Amino acid sequence: MRSLFMVLVFFAGAAAAQWLNYKDPGIPRTADGRPNLSARAPRTRDGKPDLSGVWHIEPTPLAELKRIFGDDVNKLEVPGEEASNLSKYAVSVLVDLKPGDNIVRPEGLEIMKSHRSMDLPSATCLPIGYPFDALIFQYLKIVQTPALMLMMLESDSTTRQIHLDGRALPRDPLPTWFGYSTAKWEGETLVVETSGFNDKSWLDAVGHPHSESLRMTERLHRANFGRLEASYTFDDPKLYTRPFSFNVTYVLQPGSDVLEFVCTENEKDHVHKK
Repeated sequence: MRSLFMVLVFFAGAAAAQWLNYKDPGIPRTADGRPNLSARAPRTRDGKPDLSGVWHIEPTPLAELKRIFGDDVNKLEVPGEEASNLSKYAVSVLVDLKPGDNIVRPEGLEIMKSHRSMDLPSATCLPIGYPFDALIFQYLKIVQTPALMLMMLESDSTTRQIHLDGRALPRDPLPTWFGYSTAKWEGETLVVETSGFNDKSWLDAVGHPHSESLRMTERLHRANFGRLEASYTFDDPKLYTRPFSFNVTYVLQPGSDVLEFVCTENEKDHVHKK
């Protein structure tokens, strides 16, 4: 709960997006002028599914969060950053495992134990990591071209590059916070492979770690104009006994945009930390 509260506090005031209510002429609308999010998913000029847009995670209902994590899950909240506005996987990427099904190796459990005594990296203005930062309150903006996709993350105004030009992942990369990503189309689904992570970010608020051996596979499918279905598979044999996955949905935010966010700008909390 302390880690979840740190997420809420760190991103206080950062969730409201810019360019509110801009009436994009490319958005299909119903007879009353509202965005028709059930319309057919758009395509690019080269005929591929177009994943472009500003997206926000479809949150887990508060009742389910309380059932899983207890009634105190929303006791420590910041106005505008309520627990009911995030995915359960932001709290724990392993929340779907059956009781007693522990896939974290002893080395990983030791790292988790150390995480419980410290703040999230984002509390000291380090990146929160992906997909963690796309499972909370922040908006995600996708810009798609035939050879390159950009994922603009509201947290720290970070941008991921996903290459669609056929290149291979680097063999011996310099480890980075967001790794290196390549992708290819499998029918209507974009399959993204990412490797080359450093081991500094957390996978979730409870502190599940990963090593530099982590390989992440994303499968992105735009079901209709307003819904983007995503699955994430994590394969980290150093810290986990087997790969694990989860599925989420992102909802289009028409008439909106991502907000510039600089961690230390107007920051007044650090001097009060003990």
